[in-house]
Amino acid sequence: MTATVPSGAPSATLTESVLRRHRGIAIAGLALVSVAAWAFVLSGSATGMRIAAMSTWHFPPPMDRPAMAGAWTPAWWVVMLAMWWVMMVAMMLPTAAPMILLVGQVSRRARAGGRAALSVGWLAAGYCIAWLGFSLVAVGLQFALEQAGLIHGMLMWSLDPWLSAILLVAAGLYQLTPLKQACLTRCRSPVSFLVERRRNGVSGVLLLGLTHGLYCVGCCWALMALLFVGGIMNLVWIAGLALVVLLEKLVSDPRPISIGLGVLCLIAAGYVVAANGII
Repeated sequence: MTATVPSGAPSATLTESVLRRHRGIAIAGLALVSVAAWAFVLSGSATGMRIAAMSTWHFPPPMDRPAMAGAWTPAWWVVMLAMWWVMMVAMMLPTAAPMILLVGQVSRRARAGGRAALSVGWLAAGYCIAWLGFSLVAVGLQFALEQAGLIHGMLMWSLDPWLSAILLVAAGLYQLTPLKQACLTRCRSPVSFLVERRRNGVSGVLLLGLTHGLYCVGCCWALMALLFVGGIMNLVWIAGLALVVLLEKLVSDPRPISIGLGVLCLIAAGYVVAANGII
């Protein structure tokens, strides 16, 4: 007996094929954005400086340099904001991949068709907007510290041992707080987060991404502030912090890493104080 093929079968097969490809498309899209962001960072982030010239293995970085505070023109504000934002995307977007891919998977199972890919895009956009807010604050702080002569205008690292020690102590103590652990738990548990906060429509998915991003900002802001200590464009610190954040979110039990990093920051603060003889 010859089976008959319903007239709608070819289109259904095409739809299923597209749905199966959505996860690959989402992964490729996230990878492309992350690679492009890292490429921008490695190129010097439009600062006109080579990243190698702004990087050092020394801790703390040399503090015997003139501050060299420059004129912050509107164009330079834009460059600094782009530098911070793209750097945050490069460091943080890969850590949000489980949440973003989960939303795409839920959309596919709901037979959302092409909307699955759009959901992934809107969620990632909301997540990046959260880090744009952080970047705005970071640029304002960078301007204030540079004008005060506390960070180098070109090398972008701390020139003041008190500033370095205070930031290290703040980051170390924050690593040990319940708020840090609560935000980290939210970032690490995409399933429960999605069940509690899932919304439909573009605005709902965008808000979901923004909320998830704000939890990640709450989890990692103190660590990101350490870039003022080691150098905002110091590749050693950028890569090191990105690796630590990734480990915190991927390992089965992040508490030893969080606590160990907090203690390490406090020890580093003591070293900065002792090495500079400021007590």
